[in-house]
Amino acid sequence: MSFSFDDPAASRSASPPPSPLSSPPSLPSLSSVSSLSSLPASRSLPLAADIAAVVGRLRAAGCVFAEDEAGLLLSAARTPAELAALVERRACGHPLEHVLGWAEFCGLRVAVEPGVFVPRRRTEFLVRQAVRTRPDAEVVVDLCCGSGAVGAALAASLPGCGVELYASDIEPAAVRCALRNLPEGARVFEGDLFEPLPEVLRGRVDILAANVPYVPTGEVALLPAEAREHEPLVALDGGRDGLDVLRRVTAEAGEWLAPGGILLFETSERQTAGALSAVADGGLAPGADRCDERYATVVVGTRTTR
Repeated sequence: MSFSFDDPAASRSASPPPSPLSSPPSLPSLSSVSSLSSLPASRSLPLAADIAAVVGRLRAAGCVFAEDEAGLLLSAARTPAELAALVERRACGHPLEHVLGWAEFCGLRVAVEPGVFVPRRRTEFLVRQAVRTRPDAEVVVDLCCGSGAVGAALAASLPGCGVELYASDIEPAAVRCALRNLPEGARVFEGDLFEPLPEVLRGRVDILAANVPYVPTGEVALLPAEAREHEPLVALDGGRDGLDVLRRVTAEAGEWLAPGGILLFETSERQTAGALSAVADGGLAPGADRCDERYATVVVGTRTTR
């Protein structure tokens, strides 16, 4: 999964609204919020005082959607002590989805854990384009799968009786999450891009979703702290111009796609021309779609040869 610095909608979002882009370096102590820190351990949640205290703490930490996040944290906490711990993690800059343990994606609740790339809501556009283009798909591969959100959404959205689903990621934590999120029968592999996939998949894949990293190396330091500090670098850094990993994918994708099969990946608007060239260089017919609502750009490569 990937993250683009120049995309205005690049911050992740659960549903309700997204996590903020960043938190200020100096945050007030949770103990200063007396109505929260003084809650007796036996008291049930939530009360109006709890909500006000949590909202105040999150707002002081720079959370843009403090009220919505407070509601999610209050719903997740079973005791006042657990609530205090959740709020402190969020106020200290941990992604909301890591704090909650899940993210919403295409109507699914996707499990995420610390150190795993958080699925972005804009990537739902990639899923929609894949389903619209190949509703008859029978074999699907989720490459650079992260939590497995894209594969899970495709499996739930394709109208057939069930797809043959494969996923791979180089990060062990991502593989663990994908195993939790993907439907029964899906096969998940740990390794670099195509390397761990079974050879029997060559020439059989109808949808190859590859949400590769595409942030230029020199811009990684400019990413929001939530991504920079809490998500794996390998899921963010796309090399000198942001397209290094993508070129590796397009160079091999044609060997794995079935005739009429499609490769889909996200990129930024400014990188679209270079991404289309990489697709063409890989022997696929290139195309691109844009969703202004999601600030999403999806490039599609189609295998037209038999």
